[in-house]
Amino acid sequence: MKLGVFAVLYGEKTLESALDLVQKAGLQTVEIGTGGYVGKAHISPSEVLRDAGKIADLKQMVEQRGLSISALSCHGNPLHPNAAIAAEHHEDFQNTVRLAEALGVETVITFSGCPGDSDTSQSPSWVTCPWPPDFLQVLDWQWSQKTIPYWREQSAFCRQHGVRVAIEAHPGFVVYNTETALRLRQETGDNIGVNFDPSHLFWQGMDPEECIKKLGKSIYHVHAKDTRIDARNTSLNGVLDVKPYSNELERSWIFRTIGYGNDMNVWKGIISTLRKVGYDGAISIEHEDSLMSTDEGFKKAADFLKGIIIGEQAGEMWWA
Repeated sequence: MKLGVFAVLYGEKTLESALDLVQKAGLQTVEIGTGGYVGKAHISPSEVLRDAGKIADLKQMVEQRGLSISALSCHGNPLHPNAAIAAEHHEDFQNTVRLAEALGVETVITFSGCPGDSDTSQSPSWVTCPWPPDFLQVLDWQWSQKTIPYWREQSAFCRQHGVRVAIEAHPGFVVYNTETALRLRQETGDNIGVNFDPSHLFWQGMDPEECIKKLGKSIYHVHAKDTRIDARNTSLNGVLDVKPYSNELERSWIFRTIGYGNDMNVWKGIISTLRKVGYDGAISIEHEDSLMSTDEGFKKAADFLKGIIIGEQAGEMWWA
């Protein structure tokens, strides 16, 4: 496996400066944001695609630091019921696919998206329970009329460009857990896989190791981000928490730097189980820890992961 980082955490810096930090940290890969909710601070695909020289410069910028691009990421909602938002995120996605092909990058990461409850909606509607019965009618409409047709078309588009899609399961979108990820893949194409992010699974009460075993070869990319569960707040209010992430004391859970939500044994198990199913790609650090600065969170995550990988390479068998 190779260790890397999702470079949007250094969106205020130039790409060159961000890559220097990745190199200095002793990592091997970088994941670059190219649109959608993560923005285009480092790359605007439409601009780069218009200039072959910019594509060559980007390749050189990465390669001369001994790095590789693990994925281009345009986490958006191309199924958004607001047509303008949907069109923007769809354009970002397709331009990202074209740029990935030009750069020789195999994987593009995004969300599945979430429609509204009808063609007249203006906001997404995420269904979380089967009753009242209206919810199941909405869910069936979302999958059959919006999600499956869209991703079948995008699967074919990606095949034309030699690129695969890693969907990040995230609450708020139609793909948010193991079974919805596998359903999308089954319904739309085997070049639609998963960006595996344990942080979104921990707070839903899922076991990442078991999810990895079930997802198997459909895992195309991995994020390293953690979640800390507040036992008291969860016992009072459950895990469906809409309070701002900045309200750390009152929330049922918050995102943390890897190792600050779950201990090393949990992460050793995750890394080892990824190896068991044959995953040998990037482990990409994502920083969304409101209790740590970007630099602190990045350094601690990198050191934590390097400790696991170095130990594994030294012959420690976590599953023995």
